[in-house]
Amino acid sequence: MAGRQANGRSTIYQGNDGYWHGRVTVGIRPDGRPDRRHVMSRQKSVVADKVRDLEQGRTSGSLLRAGEKWTVEEWLTHWLEDITAPFVKVNTLAGYRVAVNHHLIPGLGRHKLTELRPEHLERLYQDIQLKMTKGGTLTKPATAHQVHRTVRTALNEAVRRGYLTKNPATLAKTPRIDEDEVEPYTVDEIQRLFRTATQTRNGARWAIALALGLRQGEALGLKWSDVDFKTHTLAIRRGRLRPQYEHGCGGRCDKKFAGHCPQRIATRPETDSTKSRAGRRYVGLPESLSDLLKEHRARQNEERLRAGSLWSEGD
Repeated sequence: MAGRQANGRSTIYQGNDGYWHGRVTVGIRPDGRPDRRHVMSRQKSVVADKVRDLEQGRTSGSLLRAGEKWTVEEWLTHWLEDITAPFVKVNTLAGYRVAVNHHLIPGLGRHKLTELRPEHLERLYQDIQLKMTKGGTLTKPATAHQVHRTVRTALNEAVRRGYLTKNPATLAKTPRIDEDEVEPYTVDEIQRLFRTATQTRNGARWAIALALGLRQGEALGLKWSDVDFKTHTLAIRRGRLRPQYEHGCGGRCDKKFAGHCPQRIATRPETDSTKSRAGRRYVGLPESLSDLLKEHRARQNEERLRAGSLWSEGD
């Protein structure tokens, strides 16, 4: 038997069972005790190699943490609700939840996290494309790509925290997407759109979005405080979120969808700030657009006066 080594030092010794044993301290367990790994073999050289590998893994940080036996479902749920949810945008979180709860957990949830392979993911992506949508069509490859991006992000976090040594999603092949070529509007089509917008209630948002290249959510999220008629500029600060509701009737109405409930309750805010600093920007307003917005504000003020106490800013 070898003499006692100093705390934290690796040891190699032959036990009474005739085997050679090696013990290496590689870190701290979740309960605060030292994480001391054990290897054994009938040959001392084999144990020495294993001890050296553990020491190198300790130095490089490539060893799995001890005491955590995650399944894919457990890790994805923890990553989604405890790690990600408090720090991402509402729309981003909604996309993650669909990918995790509708695709990843049903398809891969029972696998052990450390035993997940690229082939498991590739098979899931193929299965997703064979599912029928509510509209009766096959699911598009873009959905599989969204699922892939989500699981890649979740497993990257597992690697950073020491629960995986490698991310299998970085090796998995994703389905091919045939990108449709964008066909810009013709001058005649643009002119017709502008003419129609001027004759439609709240049509100014279509003209503004088309002329300035705003996203739909950015155009719908605009407020009068974002418009500066003196400097002819428009501030893009937020985007309109897709509404989401829950029943406020306690399940007594006969409406299938919560959004149709007479007492519906909104479960997400109307708007959210832009996703990045680059999205927050100022754009110039041509004089024709400034005039269009002034006309729109005048019509809106007339509607407000007629509506009186029935008016709400969402109208």
